[in-house]
Amino acid sequence: MRFAAFETSSDWCSVALYNDGEIRALERRAGNRHSELALPMLERLLGDMGLAPSALDAVAFGAGPGSFTGLRIACGIAQGLAVARGLPVLGISTMEAIAEEAGARRVVACIDARMREVYYAALERTPTGWREVISMRCVAPQEAPRAPGEDWLGCGNGFAVYGNFGLTTVLPEVHASAAAIAKLAAPRLAAGQGVDAAGATPIYVRDKVAYTQAELAQR
Repeated sequence: MRFAAFETSSDWCSVALYNDGEIRALERRAGNRHSELALPMLERLLGDMGLAPSALDAVAFGAGPGSFTGLRIACGIAQGLAVARGLPVLGISTMEAIAEEAGARRVVACIDARMREVYYAALERTPTGWREVISMRCVAPQEAPRAPGEDWLGCGNGFAVYGNFGLTTVLPEVHASAAAIAKLAAPRLAAGQGVDAAGATPIYVRDKVAYTQAELAQR
C-alpha cells in the first residue's frame, strides 16, 4: 500500500509518504504558507522514492481539532488528490497523532484553541490502538478535567500557554505530524476504513472562530 499523509493543523506543515511499511516525511514551520508548501513537499517525497502520484492508493490527513484554516487546507488537498484518482480518504484525529508522536503510554493532549480555550483529551495506548480516557473537547483551561491516575505525559502547545494542568511532565513542543498520521492511518486503510473524498470532513470541535466586537468589549 502507498498513500500520502498531510498535517497542517498547527504552525507546522507536515507531509509523509507511506510506501509498503516505510514512512518518509518532511516538516517545516509554515506560518500561513501551508497550501503553498504541502504539494511540493509531496512531490519531493515521491521523487525521492522514485514514485509518481499515480502510484498512490489512498490519502490521509490530520482532521483536527486545530487551526480552522489549517484543517480545511489538509482536507482540501486530500480531497483534491483523491477525486482526481478515485482514491479513498481517511481523516485522523490530531489528538491521536499527538499521542502517537509522544511515544508514551498515557498522553494528555492539549492544544491552544485561542479565545482563552484549549482543545483537550487524555488518551491511553491499548493493544488495539489509542483509547480516549477523557474525550476530546474544547474548554476553558480552568475547566479541563484532570486525567485519573498517574504517569501521564502532557503534550501540545496548550501547556506552553496555560501551564501544566497539574501534570509532572509536559512537552509543549510535541505536535501532530504527518508521520504519526501515516502510522495511525495504515492499519485503518488496510481494513477498508477510507471514505469517498466527498465524505471527508475536518473535526472542528468548536464552531466559533472569533469573538464578535460586542463580546470583545465585555471581556
